[in-house]
Amino acid sequence: MTSDVEGLVKAAGSHDARALGKLLSMVEDNDPALPAVMSALRGAGVHASYVIGLTGAPGVGKSTTTSALISLWREREQRVGVLAVDPTSPFTGGALLGDRVRMQMHATDTDVFIRSMASRGQLGGIAASTPQAVRVLEATGFDVVLVETVGVGQAEVEIAATADTTVVLLAPGMGDGIQAAKAGLLEVADLLVVNKADRDGADAAVRELQNMIATGADREPGQWRPVVVRATATAAGGIDELVEAIDKHRAWLASTGAGERRRVDRAAHEIRSIALALLSARIGLRADDARLGELAAAVVVGTIDAYAAAGVLVNES
Repeated sequence: MTSDVEGLVKAAGSHDARALGKLLSMVEDNDPALPAVMSALRGAGVHASYVIGLTGAPGVGKSTTTSALISLWREREQRVGVLAVDPTSPFTGGALLGDRVRMQMHATDTDVFIRSMASRGQLGGIAASTPQAVRVLEATGFDVVLVETVGVGQAEVEIAATADTTVVLLAPGMGDGIQAAKAGLLEVADLLVVNKADRDGADAAVRELQNMIATGADREPGQWRPVVVRATATAAGGIDELVEAIDKHRAWLASTGAGERRRVDRAAHEIRSIALALLSARIGLRADDARLGELAAAVVVGTIDAYAAAGVLVNES
């Protein structure tokens, strides 16, 4: 098994798309060999990709914007990996929009890798396995990793714990800044993009967002203030300005040390998630678990409370 893993990692590092796809499938399926995979990836050396999260409600143009961004980074001769998190098919458990038709123009580019991942019921707009999938792409030499969220609208703030730069897309007539504020997206956004800016209401949406930023929480001197960008991704309009804004945020992260802090926070979040998953597996929280049933019955009759019962399970695991 160890030799198989090492072979896959070596092949993926040599730009073998099939091997890379296999590694990502192991991540998604929580394969028992996953610890060995991550150890082998670490042994292959650390390659720090720049991770960008794109989030927003369905229909704002995330996939079209992603495709336009890929084109610009490829002009810079950078390798680009894309993790597009989609709703889960109720029949196969896989990604429902797995064809990624809006990105097909990059399908033959060997320096672009696009992977659809099923959310599998995970809240927050990303799959539970996304952080490990990012690790795989980082370790196999991608310069930029784009994570496009599922587009659930009101629960996508999880992307901020995964990305170096978080880009929130909105469109005129789709709720604009008010909905973004309700969803908590203004708090996590490093950049706000009013896409489909050729539509009526785009100017008003930009002003509304700028006013919200100006009247929002006070920021200390030198702290990053979210930037609002206008774009029409279908015509690549505003994409140059968006990349320029991303570059400025990246430079700010590097100059202030905020980027390193974000990466440490990201690793801590990843460790917690893995630890909780391991603990849950050890406890064996299943509906038919006999011990769980005993404790649940005791809670119902008042012999023990739920917190104490949970402590029993943890201590017995």
